[in-house]
Amino acid sequence: MDGQSITLDRVTMRFGTFLAVDDVSLQVQPGEFFSFLGPSGCGKTTILRMISGFMEPSAGRVLIGDKDMAGIGPNRRPTALIFQNLALFPLMKVWENVAFGLEVRGVDKAARRRRANELLEMVALANQGEKLVSELSGGQRQRVAIARALAVEPSVLLLDEPLSALDLKLRQHMRAELRMLQRRTGVTFVYITHDQGEALTMSDRIAVMSSGRIEQMGTPSEVYNHPSTAFCATFVGENNAFPGRVVAVDGEIAAIDTPMGRLFGRRDSATREGDPAILFVRPERCHLGEASSSGNRIDTRVIRLDLEGAYTNLVAEGPDRELTVHLSGDAGFAGVAEGGPVTIGFDPMAALVLPEGRMARA
Repeated sequence: MDGQSITLDRVTMRFGTFLAVDDVSLQVQPGEFFSFLGPSGCGKTTILRMISGFMEPSAGRVLIGDKDMAGIGPNRRPTALIFQNLALFPLMKVWENVAFGLEVRGVDKAARRRRANELLEMVALANQGEKLVSELSGGQRQRVAIARALAVEPSVLLLDEPLSALDLKLRQHMRAELRMLQRRTGVTFVYITHDQGEALTMSDRIAVMSSGRIEQMGTPSEVYNHPSTAFCATFVGENNAFPGRVVAVDGEIAAIDTPMGRLFGRRDSATREGDPAILFVRPERCHLGEASSSGNRIDTRVIRLDLEGAYTNLVAEGPDRELTVHLSGDAGFAGVAEGGPVTIGFDPMAALVLPEGRMARA
């Protein structure tokens, strides 16, 4: 199987007066694992349905390879779609579910059975073909759905939040399996999710969406470590946010006056002195103790300590908001107690100052 590219050329989708997708342009490379990440209602599933052919865009073009898909229905596109509910046939045997698309295309039974067995072996379900779907675990049913989609040899596999119904351990296991299958087959995967862990773990690139538009597109590392907007900084991963105003700029460092005091961080290239801005610092980049040489010091009171196994979340109350610090098992926070004082500091290079904007959460 070989993957094909996908091009969205100024794609827009309207439902009456509601603008679900607003002038989106991007290209997915052949054989890429590409994820659309965003909250419910941001337009990501609508994009998936336009790629698959279940919806036609109100404006713009969808191309697969170099071919414009306008007027081409779902059954004539080189795509396969895995729905959130999997849509498996409960009264069919596992191998019959996998071979269903081949049966529709007129492939004889012997060839269907042979291809189903090959795919079941690929997804680690060899010798499970005679079972009913109801006899399989949740993770096994996920793999049957993937095998069924691959049976028709698509160039593009579209996945609409396929892991959302699974428990945490199984989701984590299936992330690794999906990534492995994508690399093995070379098919282009387009993955829809609201779960940042899924997107960061599996994707070659991620498009973060909000209100029908792409906020940022890049590798998982770029999106996590270098968010370009306040929305991305608060939707992808945890962040402590300090709104204020830039009072000084020195090279790549900006000073921002906040209710917590004057703080310092790396500045976005668009940030200028006098601008309203927000300083973001991730909980794992904070530490306990005296101020760093830059003066990044916040005096707080400990609200609680939440053990998360490998690390502890320290939640503290500052002058105008709560802060969170992730402390590893050997961080050495003896003497820190709920209700007691604690000083939180961070290096300016660990923080990012971005223009004021809408955040994903308060």
